[in-house]
Amino acid sequence: MNKARLGMWGHSMGGHITLRAMVVSPDIKAGVVWAGVVGPYDLLFKALPQWGRGDPNDPRARLLATLGRPERNPAAYRAISPNAYLADLRGRPLQLHHATGDTHVPYSLSQSLASSLKAAGQPVTFYTYAGDNHDLSRNLKAALDRSIAFFKTHL
Repeated sequence: MNKARLGMWGHSMGGHITLRAMVVSPDIKAGVVWAGVVGPYDLLFKALPQWGRGDPNDPRARLLATLGRPERNPAAYRAISPNAYLADLRGRPLQLHHATGDTHVPYSLSQSLASSLKAAGQPVTFYTYAGDNHDLSRNLKAALDRSIAFFKTHL
């Protein structure tokens, strides 16, 4: 493994994991997130009202049982949110992809992350796919080509 060329790609909840891994490990030099569940927890619970409902063994349900609602325990949720540590990226770039027709993960989450990254002075490129779905099915080739080009440039 060449640590100087380590990148990470994640889709949906994998996007959250990619962002979390990047703020924790400086070894990850660049990241690509497709339709990511990427937001501070208060925004995630508002944007994804199904979070924490249903299966009591779902990690999100356990999170609610342990910490309560984000608005009642903002410090705890901020402490565990990768979005609170965007400065820790220290210039490592992210590329975001999201479709406006995504019915699984709201487009607004990627919009918010792009804005937060810019406000934190971090390099970000954000691609929007008008009317496409969660899997970027109609724009898959373009999204793959952009992701590969990004990694070739940054790794």
